Amino acid sequence: MIKTFTHETLLRYVYNELPAKQQREVEQALLHDAELAARCADLLLAQRCLDGLQDAPNDQATQNILQYSRTFMRAS
Repeated sequence: MIKTFTHETLLRYVYNELPAKQQREVEQALLHDAELAARCADLLLAQRCLDGLQDAPNDQATQNILQYSRTFMRAS
């Protein structure tokens, strides 16, 4: 029996958020469905790229924001 998986299910698989039984089902399907495996590989690549992004502003941006906010403090 061929089982289809939603995009959400694949995302949950990539982020290890599936119950163990459903995770095993996805893994079995990945072994036998090249298209599904390719979609999952794309999600894993996207996850890796997103995880590598900087999650905080650089120091110059922070200083610019603080400097800008100080202009309002002086005007009061």
